[in-house]
Amino acid sequence: MSDEASQIAENRRRYEELKRAGQGHAPRTLPGPSPRGPVPLDQGAILHRETIPGGWYWTTALKAGEAIRLGLDHGPSSVALVAWSAADTSERLNTADTVKVQWTAALTKGRVLFSDMGRVMLSIIEDSCGAHDALTGGSNAASNGARYAGGPHRNTRDNLVLAALKSGLERRDIPACIAFFAPVIVGPEGRFAWNAAGRRAGDFVDLRAEMDLIVTLSNCPHPLDPAPDYAPNPVAVTRFQASPPAADDLCRTATIEAVRGFENNAAAGF
Repeated sequence: MSDEASQIAENRRRYEELKRAGQGHAPRTLPGPSPRGPVPLDQGAILHRETIPGGWYWTTALKAGEAIRLGLDHGPSSVALVAWSAADTSERLNTADTVKVQWTAALTKGRVLFSDMGRVMLSIIEDSCGAHDALTGGSNAASNGARYAGGPHRNTRDNLVLAALKSGLERRDIPACIAFFAPVIVGPEGRFAWNAAGRRAGDFVDLRAEMDLIVTLSNCPHPLDPAPDYAPNPVAVTRFQASPPAADDLCRTATIEAVRGFENNAAAGF
């Protein structure tokens, strides 16, 4: 074995060792996906409904304890999400830490989304899909131009720039996004691939805010989506008042990393 191959093998061994140590402290097993349907909402808890047309974006304030439901009511689509703390927009979603701290890129019910301050911004309280991408990012003008004829077409990067400017932020304030309903898989050689069977019409995900947030959503095709035509379906968004989390709330207790994240929230008064 060459020195380089030996170092790669040693790095892999060390990573797996640390991963086992981290996941060995997980007090709870995560459940399977939520049933498609989706889970009914109490009509009295609904605060706002929105439909994001294909190619467009939407920004909303989300108070701690409120939640948003993203639904593929009109057929498959991908929704990129970024978020900032409403109290201090220098604190923002950190996809790298979200993956690294929880030792997984498989974001589904029971997982949380971390800020760059080690605090929990959003909890995934329901999820019928489990096919969400925190690794490759959203589309831009170049990726659209390489894939689709007849452009230019709207893309996630430009949507996020517009949303940031309207919120008094700048390009440098835009964090890497998480793309929901983006069934990206990683092959044995580390290459990304698209698993079209990983999402279906009727899929949904519910995200509960754990601090006051500014959230932007972009409804553009994912850059790895192999569909030849630019034809994103509308996405339904429902903002609602979530039920207060119980002492054994799944997202707050499923992993030791989440427990620490919520301790950081409490220390900051969230």
